[in-house]
Amino acid sequence: MQPRKRLGDLLIDAKLVTVDQIETTLATKEKQEKLGEALIRQGFITEHQLIEVLEQQLGIPKVSLYNYSFDEKLFNLIPKAMAKKNHIIPLKRDGNELVVAMADPMDFYLINDLRLSTGLQILPTIATKDEITRAIAKYYDLQDFVSDWLEVQSPSLAPTDTIESEDSPVIQLVNSILQNAIGQQASDIHIEPQEKVISIRIRVDGKLQNERFLPKDIHGALLSRIKIMANLDITERRFPQDGRIRLLMDIKPIDLRIATMPTIFGEKVVIRILNLNESVIDLNQLSFTEENLAKYLQMIQNPHGLVLITGPTGSGKTSTLYASLKKLNREDVNIVSIEDPVEYQLEGINQMQVNSNIGVTFASGLRSILRQDPNIIMVGEIRDRETAEIAVRAALTGHLVLSTLHTNDSIGTLTRLIDMGVEPFLVASSLTGVVSQRLVRKICRDCKKEVEITSRERELFAMREIKLTKLYRGTGCANCSMTGYRGRIAIQEVLVITEEIRRALLNGATVGHLYDRARDNGTTLLIEDGLKKAVAGLTTTEEVLNVTILNN
Repeated sequence: MQPRKRLGDLLIDAKLVTVDQIETTLATKEKQEKLGEALIRQGFITEHQLIEVLEQQLGIPKVSLYNYSFDEKLFNLIPKAMAKKNHIIPLKRDGNELVVAMADPMDFYLINDLRLSTGLQILPTIATKDEITRAIAKYYDLQDFVSDWLEVQSPSLAPTDTIESEDSPVIQLVNSILQNAIGQQASDIHIEPQEKVISIRIRVDGKLQNERFLPKDIHGALLSRIKIMANLDITERRFPQDGRIRLLMDIKPIDLRIATMPTIFGEKVVIRILNLNESVIDLNQLSFTEENLAKYLQMIQNPHGLVLITGPTGSGKTSTLYASLKKLNREDVNIVSIEDPVEYQLEGINQMQVNSNIGVTFASGLRSILRQDPNIIMVGEIRDRETAEIAVRAALTGHLVLSTLHTNDSIGTLTRLIDMGVEPFLVASSLTGVVSQRLVRKICRDCKKEVEITSRERELFAMREIKLTKLYRGTGCANCSMTGYRGRIAIQEVLVITEEIRRALLNGATVGHLYDRARDNGTTLLIEDGLKKAVAGLTTTEEVLNVTILNN
């Protein structure tokens, strides 16, 4: 009998990894982590490549669970706990054979356990871990909830019994919604009551997508459970409320921001998800071009001055700020921040939380920070004239100040500060540079294909004097939920405030004139940075045009 090959040998034979990469991964992977998972996490292979190797080398068929028609009667054969732990789900039964989707079809011990527990012969197929996780959350958990909910609807039970007891189906449902969203790396969960159902939507890579629909009669219990977790008033349904939940999900610390709002069909809830286990990324992972990164590093390495990160809500401004602080954090500097809220805790940095209920605003907190002998100050957001003026004066008195502002582009930041009431000479004297930023979706690596260039695209790139060679798109696969995109990258416009721009600002120059001066000094506009990343195969022209202004 021919011995079974190890996964590492299969991947080396397929020329997807080198021996050195296998050895490095084995040396650094976590104790319980499997080799395939570790290689994917390191970025050496994609999950799709792993599945293709197993399919070709071992003859194990792959299956797409996207819109798969499951036989829910089979879920009784494999308990939910076993399915979740091992990332497996039953697909169909044919006589004495059970077809099972597995993330690791080479786990022969698990196949043997399944054979013994079900009394059936197991036919493994391959599916991605994400697909299996989504299917378990969507079908197993919902099936359990509906049956358990019907059982607890008894007049003898008090309302709080259904939302506070540990084995309550409502608690299990809330946990399922959270686990599923976190598993898909969602940033937000929307729980929206409609006339006859409750819609659950999640935001993945900046786009909302329907996740499931629930019976309308559970809305009260579902809402009450979330409010109890966030220490909100469960009796108040007329006014919006905000709260916060800290919990452990699969041994990972998760921070949830809760916001409720009354609608005509009941209260809507939005849950913002912050994974506290994720480390703050480095600046060189923020998809800056080499030229833009060099400019930005020069800005933040100045001993004083004001550096602003601008863009709409959800454009990654805070991530850029945290990455900047991580870069600047040294033993010989005192870094103090004031934030609303503190999203990630950074070791060695003094972080202060805004609390308007007791009068701690950005402006008042910034005043107190100036008495703490800081070298570097981070202000979460400049929202008003008072905060802007204090930040500007701090920059003029020998401090490096980093902050964010909601503007559409880098030049608009200059006029916005003046519109807020800051004198033009103060803006010109204090401002070192501005980074305008947006997030665009990345093309899925597993279904990325070269596509024909349209005449409109040729015209667009020619107008920007960008050499166009190839363009790519995702055709859609199970790994990206048929969207063609997976993950996001930033596109940036880095404006260095030169003497030319300072003089133009003091002379009351128009926005158009300021743009001309910026272009003369080599500033790459947002749309140009995005189009260059489209040529590099990172995103698509559609994504770039969705977040930029064409006539700039």
